[in-house]
Amino acid sequence: MSGWTGKLIESLRNPAIWPDDPESVQLIETHISWVLLTREFAWKIKKPVTFDFLDFATLEQRKHFCEEELRLNRRTAPNVYLDVVPICGNAADPVIGGTGEPIEYAVRMKRFDDDQLLSRMVSEGRLEARQVDALAEHIAAFHASLPGIGDDLPYSRADRIRDDAIDNFKTIERLAVGDARQAEELRQLRVWTESEAERLADTFDRRRLGGFVRECHGDLHLGNIVELDSGPCLFDGIDFNPGFRWSDVISEIAFLVMDLEEHGQPQLARRLLNRYLERTGDYAGLAVLRFYLVYRAMVRAKVDAIQLGDASRASSQRRSLRREFGTYLDVADHDAEGSRPALIIMHGLSGSGKSHVAGQFVEHSAAIRIRSDIERKRLFGLEETERVTGPAAAELYSPEASARTYHKLVELARCIIESGFPVIVDAAFLARNERESFRRLTSELQVPFLIVACSAPEKILRERVVGRERDGLDVSDAGARVLRQQMLRDTQLDDEPSNDVIRLETTTEAMVAAGLRQVLSWLA
Repeated sequence: MSGWTGKLIESLRNPAIWPDDPESVQLIETHISWVLLTREFAWKIKKPVTFDFLDFATLEQRKHFCEEELRLNRRTAPNVYLDVVPICGNAADPVIGGTGEPIEYAVRMKRFDDDQLLSRMVSEGRLEARQVDALAEHIAAFHASLPGIGDDLPYSRADRIRDDAIDNFKTIERLAVGDARQAEELRQLRVWTESEAERLADTFDRRRLGGFVRECHGDLHLGNIVELDSGPCLFDGIDFNPGFRWSDVISEIAFLVMDLEEHGQPQLARRLLNRYLERTGDYAGLAVLRFYLVYRAMVRAKVDAIQLGDASRASSQRRSLRREFGTYLDVADHDAEGSRPALIIMHGLSGSGKSHVAGQFVEHSAAIRIRSDIERKRLFGLEETERVTGPAAAELYSPEASARTYHKLVELARCIIESGFPVIVDAAFLARNERESFRRLTSELQVPFLIVACSAPEKILRERVVGRERDGLDVSDAGARVLRQQMLRDTQLDDEPSNDVIRLETTTEAMVAAGLRQVLSWLA
């Protein structure tokens, strides 16, 4: 640091000037900001810099973007982002929140425990499935609160999406940071990206017109999420460039899915994606998911490439950056490759473990799960855990409502398969006509078809549904009465070709694991 700003930051390292009486002041520096950590707060000051993607040159601009940072991040972190504070006085003797003419501005934030950053939690193996579920639901609710983009804004049009994606490759190629194998990998990824951008151009624009481009967080990776007592908290969203945050919501969730993959947690990545889709119902977004997974991986690879261009970095840092750069290329390559579409339907009585098995399966494969219990309630405008009784329940579970539900499941299965993903349909499928509509779909789309039939002893079935009724937390409304009715029906699969059925007893987790291995072997 040098000059006027260097003198100011040096003066701000003095603990005596801060209102929360810290013993010391820690400085964190990035290419666009300084963050000063005192006892209770973090104070973020924007550097007077100009790049092709931001302009903080004047004090007025820095004030504006401090206010934008506060506005945008208070949407997701209102208890962290407190206010914008003027710094008065002079560079040698600054006054925090003083009177007179400000010389700089700082965003004041409440400090949190860095050990609760999700990037640290996942690296240390402390990120749990329940936290991933809560995170997916939190992001889904955030996205649902945002309005779609207006016609007056140019962001996320198909041509712009393509140009942004190709710019990643141009930057990396110019810096020439990879070895020969990585150079070939980059070439193939660029060809794939150009081809997909052209193929999906109309889809990008339809998504935009459909309201799926919104003013999102903009930089949603694990390092910008912290687990607080109140749940997940998204912070440090993009304030300085609206083009970075006005994006398709699927692009935003793809960033986090990709980041979990890069951290070696594909199971948590799949869980996050499936839970997000269950909450939003945006299965049509799968058509652009692979493109955005690759795009987000290449954005991070580009950042590593730029940092590798800094000759002042220590050799240990450069080795770490090269490893990370290679990992992002491998993640992008894997996501571009995709998987074989297929259709799997569950079968079984209430309490037979269908949802548990389907949930396990999606964490170990690329399959997307759709659930009859959720889609039935979505058709009636109900929340997934909302309970209905009396005439409303009779209507919800009438033959007509069931027919509508299975028709919707067929539509969603078609959408998922045509987007290039395997799909697993979590429903009872006790009637042959319900299964036949899906068998016809697989014949039409020329994809493999499988029935996973779950069972358990009657005593265990009853215990499970009674426990589910008591807890009231499951999306399924099927209790003991429904189970009794189901058991009076002929629910065998004797009329189904044996090659199309895998029978799976769910009495123990060992049995479930053995059955899952069979299903995964079939899908491979």
